[in-house]
Amino acid sequence: MRRERLPLSGYRLPAIGYRLVAMTSLPAPTSRKLGLVIDLDTCVGCHACAVACKEWNDGGQFGPLIDENPYGREPFGVWFNRVHTYEVTGIGSRESGIGREADRRGERAAARPAVEDSDTREKAGSARFPIPDSPFPAMTVHFPRSCLHCETPDCVTVCPTGASYKRAEDGIVLVDEDKCIGCKLCSWACPYGAREYSEVRGTMQKCTLCVDRIYNETFDEADRQPACVMACPTRARHFGDLGDADSAVSKLVADRGGYDLMPEFGYKPVNKYLPPRPRRDGNCSPAASKVAKDDNVDFSTASPLLRWMDRILSR
Repeated sequence: MRRERLPLSGYRLPAIGYRLVAMTSLPAPTSRKLGLVIDLDTCVGCHACAVACKEWNDGGQFGPLIDENPYGREPFGVWFNRVHTYEVTGIGSRESGIGREADRRGERAAARPAVEDSDTREKAGSARFPIPDSPFPAMTVHFPRSCLHCETPDCVTVCPTGASYKRAEDGIVLVDEDKCIGCKLCSWACPYGAREYSEVRGTMQKCTLCVDRIYNETFDEADRQPACVMACPTRARHFGDLGDADSAVSKLVADRGGYDLMPEFGYKPVNKYLPPRPRRDGNCSPAASKVAKDDNVDFSTASPLLRWMDRILSR
């Protein structure tokens, strides 16, 4: 493996100070880009997506997703999808929905929100601190995280064996376990923390976008979606071709101001996030707010439970 020496101050991992040179090539760009759109406005942090993902991928070509020391004091294991909960202070940002409206007028938000992880908040003994002069209090955001299936992923190009690869036909990034040597270079290269290493198997594992499900012709057409999308009770997850401007997911991103996660890295993630909407009553908690009357959400095709909840909350 060749290395190039870089100044420590200019590298994302300062303790190492090296830039990994590309060893695996990417396919030529194609127009088809399968991916997810995640709505932070309606995600309630129930972890149904994480559990369904683990259940579906626990066997077959990409499983099992092993839990190491599951009943010990520090259980850990392999999860392709994880859900984090944050308190965000400062509403004048793109993530809040208000900043998105400012972007449409050609104005950029003055500052990004300060984000506190629940663990950090507990250690510091701090409470919620809204920013001065903000008309809204702090908001709770449930943030699902998995592989973003980037258009130009470094996790692929640093792989010395070609185990990490990007499919030309649909843009899905996968790992060939037979070629993986467990060097973890891909996990170092991924700024999103989407790579999972199995101590038991000695290989890297990651979200497959349920490639063994979305192309399964024995399933009904409606069921050929990732397990996380099928399990979401609030329809916060959407799947489709983000390379097609006329697809439902592309229109959703355009209408709601969907954005890339950490675009400054230049990896061009295919998956998009939809920001929380500002609330009329000032309450920005997605779980605590009702859907605005002018949102025109159609619950006629929802499950019986969701239709019942809609009737109750609409009284």
